[in-house]
Amino acid sequence: MASSHERNDRKRPGREGFSGRPQGRSPGQRPRAERDGAEWVWGWHPVTAALQNPLRTGAKRLLATPERAKRLAEQFGALPALQVTEPAAIAAHLPAGAAHQGLALKAAPPEPADLETLADSAARFLVMLDQVTDPQNVGAIFRSAAAFGAGGVILQERHAPALSGALAKASAGAIDLVPHARATNLSRALEFLADHGWRAVGLAGEAEAPLAAVLDERRTVLVLGSEGEGLRRLVSEHCDALGRIPMPGGFESLNVSAAAAVAFYEVSSRGAVVD
Repeated sequence: MASSHERNDRKRPGREGFSGRPQGRSPGQRPRAERDGAEWVWGWHPVTAALQNPLRTGAKRLLATPERAKRLAEQFGALPALQVTEPAAIAAHLPAGAAHQGLALKAAPPEPADLETLADSAARFLVMLDQVTDPQNVGAIFRSAAAFGAGGVILQERHAPALSGALAKASAGAIDLVPHARATNLSRALEFLADHGWRAVGLAGEAEAPLAAVLDERRTVLVLGSEGEGLRRLVSEHCDALGRIPMPGGFESLNVSAAAAVAFYEVSSRGAVVD
């Protein structure tokens, strides 16, 4: 099912960096994006992973309760952007019901890597998401990718959520542990990866063969489609093989993030990579 290969010529994304100066608006003056949680990361694991990520150069605001501020000081020392405040003041900056655990960070999302960087990964597998747009699903997929040693996650330039907010919370910090790249055209990205020795395997419920039967010891790009539509036709045609997850219990399908975890386990258990 693989097509002829052409080099990917997608433009590299620009780098925007961070601003180190805290913002001082009152909750009533905050713009809609801030009220909805854009650029905010909350919870102990997501925030500390962001602070430990060497590719993040700073923070716009770091809000913490006194107890959390003490723990941060023990782990990181002085943090210029830190503001000690009360839980209600933190919650005022976040979406309703956000479980912030006394800690929230306002910062630009992690910068994407170049596709070339992911192509050079020594990991057994990469992950590609074809129009998976639900932040909770994408965050959970990043978390499983970190757990099973994925070399990176490839997202679309469009039709993919920002790596912040509820997505960052669902990832439990994995968005700062697993590199990601953004591709304008996933089919061409698969061609580029094929030229660098990667074999693409798509996960599809309608596939004839089970996933275990189509995997081998070569470096693999696992391609997952949206829960409603699955893989798009052109992306599917650029896969070298399609596989399904057998479900002897008779249930019709799995949530895409649950299916991803099963697939990651399957490919990671294959042993040493064969080029």
